[in-house]
Amino acid sequence: MNIARRYLLKVIPLLAWRGSSLLATEAHTSAIFLGQGTMAGEVTDASALLQTRLTVAAELDPTVDLRGAVGVACFEWSTREDFNDVYRTPFQTATDASDFIVRAELSGLKPNTTYHYRALYGITQATAQVGPNCSFKTLPGEAINTLVRFIVGSCMNYNKFMHGKLGKASGPLTATEKDKRLGYPSFEAMLNLRPDFFVGSGDIVYYDNPMRVSETIPQLRKCWHEQFCFPRMIEFFRSVPAYWSKDDHDFRFNESDNSTDRQPLPKTGIDMFREQLPLVAIGSDKPTYRTHRVSEELQIWLSEGRDYRSPNEMADGPGKSLWGVEQREWLKKTLRESDAKWKILISPTPMVGPDDLTKIDNHADLSGFRHEADAFFSWLKENKINQLVIICGDRHWQYHSIHPSGVEEFACGALNDENARLGVAPGDKGGSDPMALVRQPYTSPTPNGGFLQITAGAELVLEHFNSRGERLYRAVKQASLGG
Repeated sequence: MNIARRYLLKVIPLLAWRGSSLLATEAHTSAIFLGQGTMAGEVTDASALLQTRLTVAAELDPTVDLRGAVGVACFEWSTREDFNDVYRTPFQTATDASDFIVRAELSGLKPNTTYHYRALYGITQATAQVGPNCSFKTLPGEAINTLVRFIVGSCMNYNKFMHGKLGKASGPLTATEKDKRLGYPSFEAMLNLRPDFFVGSGDIVYYDNPMRVSETIPQLRKCWHEQFCFPRMIEFFRSVPAYWSKDDHDFRFNESDNSTDRQPLPKTGIDMFREQLPLVAIGSDKPTYRTHRVSEELQIWLSEGRDYRSPNEMADGPGKSLWGVEQREWLKKTLRESDAKWKILISPTPMVGPDDLTKIDNHADLSGFRHEADAFFSWLKENKINQLVIICGDRHWQYHSIHPSGVEEFACGALNDENARLGVAPGDKGGSDPMALVRQPYTSPTPNGGFLQITAGAELVLEHFNSRGERLYRAVKQASLGG
C-alpha cells in the first residue's frame, strides 16, 4: 500500500491514521533515506553548519510522521562540483537522542565562495551511500563590496495549507492537489529568484494547531518531520542556506512566554528548536540572538523574542522586557560598533505595527512591550543610528510602516495564502495605533501569503512578493550621510 502524502489529500481523519495497523517498522538493513533532505545553516564568510536526518522512508507513514533510522552519516564538501578536491567530516551516529539528526560544522572556508556538499549515510560506514549534491555560498565578508540578495519568510502553517477550513484557514484556499503533494508554492517562487540565503523569522511550525495540539517531544518532533519532507522545501534548501529564529508557535503555543507550566515547557521549546534546525553546533550553548556581517554594506541582527522575556501580562514600564537586559545591551553595543551602510534587525515580532488592540505579546502592542520599543527608538536617534531597518515576521499580512521616530519596518507576511489575513491600519480604533501616528506606505490590499526579498548594495531594495512569485510592492532606500 502506498502511504505517501497524497493519502492526506483525501482528508482521511488523523485519528483514523493513528488507529491504522500499518505502523512504520524499524529500517531494513538497506533501507535508510534522507527523507527531509540536507541543508546548510548559519553560513558566515568562513564557516557553515551542515545537517541531515536519517529516516526509515522517503515519505510520511500512515500516522503522518517520518520515523528516524539508526545509522551513521558524515558530509563530503568541496569547492568543485565534481568533488575532486573533497574533504570529509567525521562519521557520526544517528540516534533517537538527537531525533536521528546529524550536524557538522565546517570552518576555515573562503569568503564569497560556492561550496558543494553531500551526505554519506548508511547502516555502517562500509555500506554508506552518497546523497544528493547540494551547495551553499559563503558570505562576501566585510572587505568585499558585493551585491547581496536574501529572502525573509514566516508563519508556515501546515494544517491550514493541507486541510483548509478544517485546519482553521484564515486566508484564501489556493493550494492545489499538486501543491499539497509538493509543498508551499512560495518555495518554488523563492528558488526562482536565486537568493543568496533565506531567513525563517519564526513560526516555522505550529505546535498548537487546532486539529492536533502538540505537547510531548514525539508530538513536537512530528511537526518538523511533516513540514520538512515537502519536495519543494527539500529542493530549496539544497542550494539556499538559511538562518532561523523562533516565535510563539514553534516555541510553545500562541503568545507564549515563560510564566506558565503548560506543556510544552519553555526549556523543551528552546531545546527542540536548537535540535531541529542548523542554528548552533551540537553541544553549543551559544545564545540564539546573533549578528552577521554579511558584506561591506550589510550587517544583519537576528533577535530572540521568547527565551528572556518578562511575563506578557506584566504592567508595561522600564522593568518589562521582551529581549531581556543582556540581549538588549548586546544589541545596542553591536549597533554602535557597526560601520555597515545597511543595518537590518530581523525580529520574529513587530516593533512598529500597527497590530490588533487585543494583543499583548510584542513591542507594538499598547499593553505589551511598548516602553522598551519607544526607549530603543529614542536610543537610535540619540546615537545617530539612521540606517536601521526592521524586518518582522509574526503578522500574517505584508506591510511597510514608518514609526514617528522615522524607523521603518517591513513585515514579510505569512508564507502560505491559507495563513494570511487583512492587516490593521493606522487610525483603526481596534488597533495599536488609534491616533494614526504610524505612516504606512503599503499594506496588503487582499489577504495573501508570500515573502520579502531584500537586495543590499549601493541601494537597499525591499520587495514584497505573493506566494506565486508576483511582485506586489517595491521600496528603495538611499544611504544617508552619517550612516
